[in-house]
Order: sequence, then C-alpha cells, then structure tokens
Amino acid sequence: MQLQSAYLLVSHGSRDPRPQVEVERLAESISDKLGCLQSNSKTSLAQTGFDQMPDCNGLQPLVGTACLELAHLPLHKQIEQFGEYAIAAGFKHLQVIPLFLLPGVHVMVDIPAEVATAQQALGSDLAVEIRPHLGSHPCMARLLANQMIYFDADIWILLSHGSRRQGANQPVEALATQLGAIPAYWSVSPKLEFQVKALAMAGHQQIGILPYFLFAGGITDALAQSVEQIKQEFPTVRFHLADAIGSSAELVDLILDLTKE
Repeated sequence: MQLQSAYLLVSHGSRDPRPQVEVERLAESISDKLGCLQSNSKTSLAQTGFDQMPDCNGLQPLVGTACLELAHLPLHKQIEQFGEYAIAAGFKHLQVIPLFLLPGVHVMVDIPAEVATAQQALGSDLAVEIRPHLGSHPCMARLLANQMIYFDADIWILLSHGSRRQGANQPVEALATQLGAIPAYWSVSPKLEFQVKALAMAGHQQIGILPYFLFAGGITDALAQSVEQIKQEFPTVRFHLADAIGSSAELVDLILDLTKE
C-alpha cells in the first residue's frame, strides 16, 4: 500500500480533556494501522518504530487532529498548519475526516467553510478534501450492536445529542430502527425521560440506554446522573446504561473505510 494522503481528524472540541485524549489515541491507532498496511506486515509500529518502516513510496503515515470549537486557533488555521506540515513531508493530498455522528450544521456548513478558507491559503500545493462524516458509515449499527450484547435489556433507547437542523436526526431514527430501539435526544424532543416513561407505562422492566456519543465527557456524565434520577422515579424498572462508543479497532476500520486513496 502506497500512501497518497495525509489525514486530519476533526472533532467538535470540549472543555473536558477526556474526548481529546481519545481522539489522539484514535489518531495514533489509525497511524499504526496505516503503517501496517503500508508494510504489508502484521508487525506493530509500537514494536518497530517509524525509523524501521520500509520506505515504500517514501511517505510515512501522517495523521493529525483538530477541533472545530474551543481550540486555541480557528479550524481553518489548524488545517493550514497541518497542511503545511503535510506539504513539507511530501504529501499532495489531505483528507479531512469529520468525527461527527449527525449531519448537523457543523458538518454541513461550518466545516466546509473552514476547509474552503484553509484551501485558499494553502493554494495548489495541497488538495484538501472533506470525507463523509463518521456517522454516515453504514456499519455504525453493527458497531453499536456490539455494545448491546453485554446487557439483558428487553427494550433499548438509542440516545443521541440531536440536532435542530431539519432532517439531521433522520439517521438516528434509521439506526434505532436497525437496532430494534427507539430514539431519544439530549438537546431536542423526544427527550430520554419522555421515552423512559412511555416504555415503563407499557410494562417494560429491563430498559437499556445506548448513548450515541463517540467518547465519554461532560454529557455522558450528565446522562449517568440523569439515569440515577430516573431510577428513583421508576424503582421497579431495571436500567442498563451502556458506554459511549470509544476508540476501538472497529472504529479505526470504519474511519479508514471512509477514506480513499
């Protein structure tokens, strides 16, 4: 495998340090996987080191991270800086991968605008391309289903952040249908409490809650607190709260599948 592109993972950004730690871990895992594919070997980069990788076409994996919000620089400046580094490393192409689950305003408007500004600054030395956002991958349902097998729930609620952009929540509804779950949202209706009440009144005694969030952070903490309050309101119902998706080998494969060479 000859590397043609550098990669930049774009996340939302958070005041909580945990999501960024996970994004950095994800970037490292993607770099490792690209290195293994490039060398056509199962040898881990952690064992060999970059200086021992075969030269192939002279380009080593280059995977960076950037944040849309709450960063020291606006996103277009982060892309410019990484782009200049990619050019110096010999790359002609940069793939920007939005680590977003919904096609909301950030994915459809904000990131394209920032990329366009960066591309203008970088000129013809580097072609910057936005890849499909993570939540668009058709195997997201399979990734989520893997988390459901550890709990003995008779009904599941798929909880997403939600978007006010028209049509942006449709993928959540489609995912919920695939998983045999019902959708709920953190920021828009129907909220978690509403769906829990409906299920409890329908007689469900084992309710699973599947967070459709990439990484643990402030919202997942607040979700855990909310579930504790719900337990007090419905003491006869047993609730099962799954973890956020988290960085994993499966997630790495999904992200790489969204790229092209």
